[in-house]
Amino acid sequence: MSNNKDSLRVVIKDHETVQHRPNISLLESIEIQEIPVHFHCRQGYCGACRTKLIKGEVEYTTFPLAYIDDDEILPCCCYPLTDLEIELA
Repeated sequence: MSNNKDSLRVVIKDHETVQHRPNISLLESIEIQEIPVHFHCRQGYCGACRTKLIKGEVEYTTFPLAYIDDDEILPCCCYPLTDLEIELA
């Protein structure tokens, strides 16, 4: 796994691998690649973007208020710390 934040890969199950761009959220990196992803608030409140984290680590810019399980993340308010493997809802 990579630990260089400038070249992190995000493998999206049943889709494709995307490069995460620095200084934007994981949700924005997914949207840039025009991969459909469900979201609403973009602030970690609603949980609509809840995504299964299969492998990797993220850091939150805002503590998520929406309920998430231990194996889930909210792409709207997190950044990858390592390469990721995720499954969109």
